[in-house]
Formats: sequence, structure tokens, C-alpha cells
Amino acid sequence: MMLGMATVMGGITKMVIGLAHYLTVGAILLVLGVFGIFLNRKNVIVILMSVELILLSVNLNFVAFSAWLDDLTGQVFAMFVLTVAAAEAAIGLAIVVIYFRNRGSIEVEDISTLKG
Repeated sequence: MMLGMATVMGGITKMVIGLAHYLTVGAILLVLGVFGIFLNRKNVIVILMSVELILLSVNLNFVAFSAWLDDLTGQVFAMFVLTVAAAEAAIGLAIVVIYFRNRGSIEVEDISTLKG
């Protein structure tokens, strides 16, 4: 069966979601994440959310290829990436909260004054 081809079973037309569809969604998420990092240079929260979008696109590709190849290795790697993403979000937000308490702003230009 070809990817994305409609099949008719018992009078009901079903659309098959194939590997190309998952890779397309992953590519869109990756591009949105990269644009979020490069186009927004003022807000740290948006930059952290863009990094999360990039990690989500990687996870989607891992799981899609894992299902396509009938191998669980991609899903195991996706669990590791989720663990790293959760730790990154927790530590990043903790740093942002502490910085906001001390300086009153979370703009990226203000953070560059932290050079020691």
C-alpha cells in the first residue's frame, strides 16, 4: 500500500497516515522552533519554548521511524529525549525565575550583563 493512499473497506474510505506525513509534521515543528529562536531575541521564555518544539520534532521523527522499521530503539531514544527536555525546562525556568527576582526583567539583552 502506498503512503497517504485512501483505502476502501466495507464502503468506508479510510486515509492511511504514512511515514511522510509524520516527517512533514516533524519538519514543520523543527522550522517553527528554529524561527522562534532566530526571530525572537528578546524573551527567554519564547526561546525555551522554541527549544522544546525542536526536541518535540526530534521525538516525532524517532517514534515515526521506530514504528516504520518495527524497532523499539527510536521509542527508547524518545524517552531519553523527553527526560532531558523535562530537566532542561525545569532548570531553565528556575534560572529565569531567580534572574527575574534579582533584576526585574527577563530580556535577553539584560542577561548578557551577567558576564563575570
